[in-house]
Amino acid sequence: MSNTLFRTKKVEQSILDTEEPEHALKKSLSALDLTVFGVGVIIGTGIFVLTGTVAKNNAGPAVALAFVAAGVACALAALCYAEFASTVPVAGSAYTFSYASLGELPAWIIGWDLVLEFALGTAVVAVGWSGYIRSLLDNAGWQMPDALGGRDGAEGFGFDILAALLVLVLTGILVLGMKLSARITSLVVAIKVTVVLVVIVAGAFFIKTANYDPFVPKAKPVEAGRSLDSPLIQLMFGWAPSNFGVMGIFTAASVVFFAFIGFDIVATAAEETRNPQRDMPRGILGSLLICTVLYVAVSIVVTGMQNYTRLSVDAPLADAFKETGHPWFAGFISFGAAVGLTTVCMILLLGQTRVFFAMSRDGLLPRFFSRVHPRYKTPHRPTILLGVVIAVVAGFTPLNELAALVNIGTLFAFVVVAISVIILRRTRPDLHRAFRTPWVPVVPILSVCASLWLMLNLPTETWIRFGIWMAIGFVVYFAYGRTHSRLARGERTGPGGAVGPSGGDAR
Repeated sequence: MSNTLFRTKKVEQSILDTEEPEHALKKSLSALDLTVFGVGVIIGTGIFVLTGTVAKNNAGPAVALAFVAAGVACALAALCYAEFASTVPVAGSAYTFSYASLGELPAWIIGWDLVLEFALGTAVVAVGWSGYIRSLLDNAGWQMPDALGGRDGAEGFGFDILAALLVLVLTGILVLGMKLSARITSLVVAIKVTVVLVVIVAGAFFIKTANYDPFVPKAKPVEAGRSLDSPLIQLMFGWAPSNFGVMGIFTAASVVFFAFIGFDIVATAAEETRNPQRDMPRGILGSLLICTVLYVAVSIVVTGMQNYTRLSVDAPLADAFKETGHPWFAGFISFGAAVGLTTVCMILLLGQTRVFFAMSRDGLLPRFFSRVHPRYKTPHRPTILLGVVIAVVAGFTPLNELAALVNIGTLFAFVVVAISVIILRRTRPDLHRAFRTPWVPVVPILSVCASLWLMLNLPTETWIRFGIWMAIGFVVYFAYGRTHSRLARGERTGPGGAVGPSGGDAR
């Protein structure tokens, strides 16, 4: 059985599958489009909310260093993603990469995990967007009925119609084509980045250097009763993370790391990129660099405007401007956050549908979902299915229940991709690599260590959810995927539709 569970799919076969007329995605994206997608999904609530939370609770003004540390951890993973995305320009991201190196079962595990993560992420962002819109409507004197304003605070039946409508509208846009999606994303990202730049430039005039003293506050032990925040670290090392001090910066980094989640979604669009060998590394690394610089600048400004001990946890940027006597910026920032969450939601939905599409094309999920639209050349069937399901989830589920996002999935994907780079370098040294991760295996190993360290900082509930979802995934794989896999059936379908021996290696 081990030979079938770890059978790999040759890179050449993965690329050949993208040329099948009924299963081929349209190539329309450039390096700029990919960079915009990356910036669009990375800059979300993290930059507007997490800055105040970690500055007040963990790092003080040194939160800027926490963003740098988290950015470095992501950069290590990004270098590995860039090599794979340029070498295997196929939809599916970490799923496709692991199929080519680790085997079918590991590929299924990571694909199954990413589908859940992106689905919950889309729902969370949609509900958050709905909250911002309702707040703006309330400021304008328009109030929605409680029954249509979301489950939080509603009595009896409640449906968040704004969150559901957002998901459905974005689903329609994704069905109509990637280029349209890229144009809309470019416009929205331009607005979002403008808001962030205004915050940085305007806020710089209100900085008081006294607020930076001390830049790294003195370390304090974590309060009793909060030990469940990082149980694995305490179990394995007998150490609980501290607030403030040098270790407080690393504790903060494990929190602000989640503000960077999303750059890996760029890799899911590899198959729809005109020149993936050149443009994928530029899009992945470029978007990560831009967002890191913006995050660091915002954190420096906000901790300079207001002492970290008085920063708001819910809306630190907006409240910092209120503190300086400029409340107008609060509404401006809320508008930017609402606009920005639109692209986050759309790109998360995009990433999920591409992973689902790739798994379907390989036979691990029903092949019905791997046929593209005859006109728009998009995977319309999984997009519509997942869009409707997520709209229902976002409409009926309270935000406090959705907020438990399976962030562990991204870190797990980082580990898998880094290991896959090392393995594929050894098993397929003949492959042309337009971009090569430097210092292999050092960089991939560092990426694995950084990701595992951040995983150890995750709460117990996240690990429990991860385990339950993985258990369900194993059942689905052994009941359906293992026997319906195209490698299991010995299928090899080329552009002309001819069927021949399988292109997979049995391990």
